[in-house]
Amino acid sequence: MVTGLIGRTAGKLLVPFIFIFGFYVVVHGHLTPGGGFQGGAVIATGIALILVCFYYQECVNKYMSLTTFKVIEAAGLVLFICTALSGIVLASGLMFNWANANGSLFGHAVEYGVNAGDMLTAGIIPVLNFAVGIEVFGALSVVLLCMFAGLKETTAEEDNK
Repeated sequence: MVTGLIGRTAGKLLVPFIFIFGFYVVVHGHLTPGGGFQGGAVIATGIALILVCFYYQECVNKYMSLTTFKVIEAAGLVLFICTALSGIVLASGLMFNWANANGSLFGHAVEYGVNAGDMLTAGIIPVLNFAVGIEVFGALSVVLLCMFAGLKETTAEEDNK
């Protein structure tokens, strides 16, 4: 059985805000509490809301498939590993923060004293946050899709009787 009209409408309205807030948590993870794991989990709750509000088969056939989320999860893992290995190639060791304070994209130097924070600081840490966020989002979405696949679901015709 699918959620009623009010639930589907609320889901359609809330999902974009959930995705935006999750992305915000991932992006600001090196400056505020949160980060890749928490942001990825928040984004995956948007997928959970979609699965609760709509028919599972409709969601899987039209919008999201298990293979897509497996690829997203693998992409996050590959990005994390490549970023970690870049320290060996470009500097002196695994996970070495070679981009910190070197003037590159995330390499702005932090001023001395009280500082509100600069989004372009922290070197490779924002990239690692993003990789973890992608990984957690993909993994939790795979778990959700597998859990919902095991439920006995009524069809739209059965609900309309």
